[in-house]
Amino acid sequence: MFDITIIGAGITGSLIAHRLSKSDLKVLVLEKESDVAEGATGANSAMVHSGHDPKPGTLKCKYNLEGNRMYPDLCKQLQVAYNPIGAFVVACGKQEEEKLETLIKQCEERKIPFEVLDREKAIAAEPNLSDDVTKALSLPSTGIITPWEVTIAAMEEAMLNGTELKLNYEVKKIEKKDDFFLINDEIETKLIINCAGAHCDDVTNLLRESPYKVTTRKGEYFVLDHLNGSFVNHVIYPTPTEKGKGVLAVPTVHGNVMLGPNSDDCDDKDDDATGTGLDFVRSRVSKTLKNIPFHKMIHTFAGLRPHIDLGDFYIREDDQIAGFVHVAGIESPGLSAAPAIAKDVVDNIVLPKFDYKEKENYIRRKPFINTFDMSDEELNELIQKDPDFGKMICRCEKVSMGQIKDVINRKCGARTIKGVKMRCRPGMGRCQGGFCEPEVVKILAEQLHKDVKEIELNEKGSNVFMSNAKEDL
Repeated sequence: MFDITIIGAGITGSLIAHRLSKSDLKVLVLEKESDVAEGATGANSAMVHSGHDPKPGTLKCKYNLEGNRMYPDLCKQLQVAYNPIGAFVVACGKQEEEKLETLIKQCEERKIPFEVLDREKAIAAEPNLSDDVTKALSLPSTGIITPWEVTIAAMEEAMLNGTELKLNYEVKKIEKKDDFFLINDEIETKLIINCAGAHCDDVTNLLRESPYKVTTRKGEYFVLDHLNGSFVNHVIYPTPTEKGKGVLAVPTVHGNVMLGPNSDDCDDKDDDATGTGLDFVRSRVSKTLKNIPFHKMIHTFAGLRPHIDLGDFYIREDDQIAGFVHVAGIESPGLSAAPAIAKDVVDNIVLPKFDYKEKENYIRRKPFINTFDMSDEELNELIQKDPDFGKMICRCEKVSMGQIKDVINRKCGARTIKGVKMRCRPGMGRCQGGFCEPEVVKILAEQLHKDVKEIELNEKGSNVFMSNAKEDL
């Protein structure tokens, strides 16, 4: 029997698992997709908001502020990238400048570092701001991350410390017994944490009528090729509206720039296809920026944000079913809030229910091997030890065969083409896998002892139980 079962392996579920793995409790994570970070975590603006925007008194505000302050240390511990590049919220004209005053007041009240820039100072820092921009609010505590990298690293480290992960596993039935839950007639667990994102209400409805209803909002994005800081240096927000923070320009930790999102209600919880929303993104981002290099566009994508009808995050133990914990409605600023949510859920809701001990010999993960940042001397030394690190597979992103083998043969290792792509970036460049994908397929097949015809973009089908994956190289 497991002590705790987490349903959903997005960033929130994975950070909860990571925090729990520091105890001696027996933890299981169930994920219906073929990898972690497949839902909202894998398709969003990839930034850590400062906390300037959420409504006062909400959980969104509380956890955003706390999460923003936690991210630098968390990313350092997990050995993943965090870049505090800062952000500008820009106003175009007097009416938007008045709205900016509300944000300035909230920054003062929340002790968020800020600076108000006139047009001259704003343009000096960001020459491609549009001719309509009259003022900007600078927010230096805004950061950028790679959300799936944080998620994968957290789950990998949790698994190194005993957490079990079961992929391609959809929860279809939950029964409440006297002192435990029975999931799908086979998994016994003392406590359930519902982190199922867009399907949180579906999971809750397996036990009782959900106190909230989840709908999804689709956001679509353009991804521009590596621009090396020649377009924008900060995250660029418009002045927010009642529909949200608006269409952004977001540099990534790998040197690309994302433009988006729109925000459209979506009936299908799994419909992540792009469409006419990209036209909206193109028109709106042109309000805040000029000289936009759309000819450098290499990719588009859409993400679905789980929205609940209560207007805020829903984080608590169920008031009717003891041991069933809701972590629902984690939409923007959910990525920014995730570390603080995980801390609160684990420390204040879950752990007080158990007698447990902290692990004395906690195992830290090793970072992914990134040859792109190595000196010639370091790379030559690595190639001498393993010639596979000298065999270039992805020329756009400079990814070697050795790196691909590394990300497959880890705890929480890649099992699909997309899984490899998320971990070490082959296929993320301007050719979008046109040259390297066949080689990635061959390497996956070899490492997983499969025929190449069995390798898919996203592996569906048999359950992948990952507690016995190879140890970290």
